[in-house]
Amino acid sequence: MTDPSTDDWLRPLGSTGLTVSAVCAGGALLASMPEVFGYEVSRDEAVAVIDRVLDGPLRWIDTSNGYGAGESERRIGAAIAARADAASGNDGASGSGALPDGFLVATKVDALGNDYSGDRVRASVAESKERLGLEQLPLVYLHDPEFHDFASMRDAVDTLMKLRAEGEIGHVGLAGGSVRELARYLDLGGFEVLLVHNRWSLVDHSADELIEKARSADLAVVNAAIYGGGILANPQGGLRKYGYRDAPAEMLDAVAEMDKACREYGIDLSTAALQHSVNDPKITGTVVGFSKPARVDQLVAALETEIPAELSARLAELMPDRTHWLEGTR
Repeated sequence: MTDPSTDDWLRPLGSTGLTVSAVCAGGALLASMPEVFGYEVSRDEAVAVIDRVLDGPLRWIDTSNGYGAGESERRIGAAIAARADAASGNDGASGSGALPDGFLVATKVDALGNDYSGDRVRASVAESKERLGLEQLPLVYLHDPEFHDFASMRDAVDTLMKLRAEGEIGHVGLAGGSVRELARYLDLGGFEVLLVHNRWSLVDHSADELIEKARSADLAVVNAAIYGGGILANPQGGLRKYGYRDAPAEMLDAVAEMDKACREYGIDLSTAALQHSVNDPKITGTVVGFSKPARVDQLVAALETEIPAELSARLAELMPDRTHWLEGTR
């Protein structure tokens, strides 16, 4: 079991030389995207969440140029700037000085419409630096390349690598969903961290082979959207989507049975879903989004909850057949 009190809470991020916590705070919710998540998060609420994260056991936060058209980065930057002002008496201290020692802000480059050129990658990095108030970005991912033609993306990939060589960014990651497309990008080389979402959870292991591919190349693996968009966090909430798609009946049935099994042990399904990722040695970091400061404390409590081995075995038995995963067919 991994929680903030254990030696395994802080671990190396692959070969980058960076150290991170087992859980990373996700920044997508902070952008307030009700069309995606079903509810709004005010700017004040988001800043309060960021403050709580910066004061707590998590040692990194994940965001993106494109979350809420940059709103996630703006809100993170506002929280960092406010802390810098408070610490320095508003003497113009840089945003990085307001971050706790060793705290990592990771972001992603995004296309602008259909433009995913090398020039767009440079502009995306510059925009992120300005919004976050950071002079240097320690980790930047190529984000969602699967939505663009692979052959046309080489300039974007090369430019991101050049930005690392120029010292504009620290390390380069690859982030997305489609395991087949992400595998093609890994073959290009140069990436140091892989982030995959919705494809490695209690009900979907589509990313199994991709994760092994990344690990064999000495990449760190970051796992996001472990609740499948909410269905594993709120199994009785009437949600019928997994990974932003209508979930098949077999998956809905599995979620219901998993929820029932967990409740028999007095454990939330969300706790089991969290520990399924955090406690797996293949996963370096697990991204969890927060919309309220209290959720950070709830996360710690969930990590400290002991899950009986027999329950873990039962949940493994209940996983849907791979034909019902997002990308489970061979």
